[in-house]
Amino acid sequence: MARNARIDAFGAVSLTGFALLLAFNQVVIKVGNEGLQPIVFAGLRSAGGALLIFAWMRVRDLSVAIAPGTIPAGLLIGALFAVEFICLFKALDLTSVTRTSVIFYTMPMWLALAAHFLIPGDRLSLRKTIGLALAFAGVVVALTLRGGGGDTSLLGDLLALVAAMAWAGIALCARATALKSVRPEMQLLWQLVVSAGLLLAAAPFFGPLLREPELVHWAALAFQIAIIAAAGFLFWLWLLSIYPPSSVAAFSFLSPVFGVGLGWLVLGEAVGAGVLVSLCLVCAGLIVMNRPVRV
Repeated sequence: MARNARIDAFGAVSLTGFALLLAFNQVVIKVGNEGLQPIVFAGLRSAGGALLIFAWMRVRDLSVAIAPGTIPAGLLIGALFAVEFICLFKALDLTSVTRTSVIFYTMPMWLALAAHFLIPGDRLSLRKTIGLALAFAGVVVALTLRGGGGDTSLLGDLLALVAAMAWAGIALCARATALKSVRPEMQLLWQLVVSAGLLLAAAPFFGPLLREPELVHWAALAFQIAIIAAAGFLFWLWLLSIYPPSSVAAFSFLSPVFGVGLGWLVLGEAVGAGVLVSLCLVCAGLIVMNRPVRV
């Protein structure tokens, strides 16, 4: 498939829509947690998503055979995926969507920092360092300023931070292990299959599996499986296949903006000064880090 040298109108609309979908996803998780225990919610999502991805690969006649030498990397990326969503789903059970969005979407900061040490040729430039410092300042503000009302759990904030780091670890696994030689669909299948087993095995240790679920909570699970874990991730991988990764990453600042906005608009969460200052710093950092270099 031919790649576009830059983001066109379709790409801009698609990436903006995907950022909005990711932000809305956190609202859906927050609502779903009211009826389903967060860890079993995440585990069922991974299991359902794995079945859909497997079916998609069979329909497309894509091989589901395990490539030689990829089992350790596959288990690692699946374990990181499980850690990410244990922390994210539990964070949204404890703290607000607005706070979680700001902290969780600092993932590019942690990825850039780790890549500097682990991936040859992916060093931090002065521009990226400045962006990283701005985003890190936003995290510090989010963790230290706790005003604004609503859910402001420090544990929830810290879990969102660990989730962001685990997400960065997943990206590193995809780029720097044996999995870099397999199709993105197979990478995703590893993540979903391994995490489904780990999450469902861990779920009983986090309390009752159900919290008097109603139709809206099962609808949230169906949305997570079909729209996020299957179609959403595949759409993202497709966008990465036709547009420059650096240009795609430039839209990452939109997700925390949309997350804060939807938390306020849909859930009525208060947006205090600490969240707004943190949001501005994180978004500024992401923009500086992902700004295209002029040649």
